[in-house]
Amino acid sequence: MKKIERRAVVCIILALALTFGMGVFLFRYFTSGSKWASSAFNRHLYNTSGVLASGTVLDRDGDILSEVADGARTYYPNEIVRKATLHAVGDLHGRIGTGALNAFADELTGYSLLGGAYNASKGKEMYLTIDARYNYEAYQALNGKSGTVAVYNYKTGEILCMVSAPSYDPLSVPADIETNERYDGAYLNRFLSSTFTPGSVYKTVTLAAALEALSDVESRTFLCEGSIRIDGEEIVCSGVHGEQNLRQAFANSCNVAFALLAQEVGAESLRRQTEKAGLTSSYSVDTLPTAKGSFSWENITPASLAWAGVGQYKNQVNPCALMVYMGAIANGGKAAEPILIQKTVNTLGLSSLPNRAGKTAALISSDTAQTVAEMMAYNVEATYGTSRFPNMDICAKSGTAEVGPDEAPHAWFTGFLRDVETPYAFVVLVEHGGGGSSVAGSVAGKVLDIMVNGY
Repeated sequence: MKKIERRAVVCIILALALTFGMGVFLFRYFTSGSKWASSAFNRHLYNTSGVLASGTVLDRDGDILSEVADGARTYYPNEIVRKATLHAVGDLHGRIGTGALNAFADELTGYSLLGGAYNASKGKEMYLTIDARYNYEAYQALNGKSGTVAVYNYKTGEILCMVSAPSYDPLSVPADIETNERYDGAYLNRFLSSTFTPGSVYKTVTLAAALEALSDVESRTFLCEGSIRIDGEEIVCSGVHGEQNLRQAFANSCNVAFALLAQEVGAESLRRQTEKAGLTSSYSVDTLPTAKGSFSWENITPASLAWAGVGQYKNQVNPCALMVYMGAIANGGKAAEPILIQKTVNTLGLSSLPNRAGKTAALISSDTAQTVAEMMAYNVEATYGTSRFPNMDICAKSGTAEVGPDEAPHAWFTGFLRDVETPYAFVVLVEHGGGGSSVAGSVAGKVLDIMVNGY
């Protein structure tokens, strides 16, 4: 009898273990089944070369960026468009981690919970939020330079333009891509996955911190004689600006004035403002994580704090996070989180619901955002020139980020449009490009002109 009881207990334990295991399997099947089906080992969906043989990627206007024809995956017929959209669409072998063919393979297939991968080779149509023409113009405007250009709608979250360079033609991969310096970082999406020294575009954060911490800061004047010594170290400015108010100092991008503001505001206030701005956080762009910015505030010296306040020292910013911050300034403190997928259409022609973006937390107070926006508008009027941006109510900040004694600085230009019909925030980074306003500003002007005026 005892032996029978022991065997019964064992059977019950085995039954419970089996039930538990089945429960775990079913849970994983419901939550991860699409990823299992879209794994590269599934020969229903991948050919013998490991290329996804299912699904079509289109831009927002319905232009086919990549599809399967006669069993082989192909791309848009224009080579420049293929290069300009590579980091959004993906390559043939999954080296571009942010490309739809790799990152959204489960969405592209015709997988379903009931049918599994059966008949999934037809796949789905995935409409991205980008416009191929905007990407084309942005890639051309970079003119062979490494960097990134991105524009998004801060009301809806749709990324309209996302270019990363260097790039390459996925249908004709350069034989020397692994060894030629020209292609350094070609697999990396600089907009989503990289961080860079921000230079003077970070002064938007220092400005916000000063406006909130120093009640009389807008009525003050700052004397710039070309440099200032702080704790025995010389902080050099780009010019001799003389006596200037806060708005003029911001338009002049005066290192002297903003080094002094950083000293008075203090490291803790700058840290809080930086974190509030989302520059140390990661956004999820339809599950694609952005790189987190990094800043060092602990035990910082007065001179290092001064350099940090003007965007140098150890500051590192992700271009996507900076763009979203610009959108928040434009939108009164909050902005739509960026999205890259517009919708999918299944094999029956049924469309998914439109992809809706979430909202950020308050990245800046509404009153401060309004003041910063007005000062950024003044930058364009006083420094950059409104004629470069026809028919646009544009607010912007340039940056020239020093990255080494023997290297040309990175060129930045970021900001937003306040037009009701074109609520766009943008960011341009040209690596080792030189002057932010002249180089990156020119790239931004060309792209925004196409988007706003359609020339």
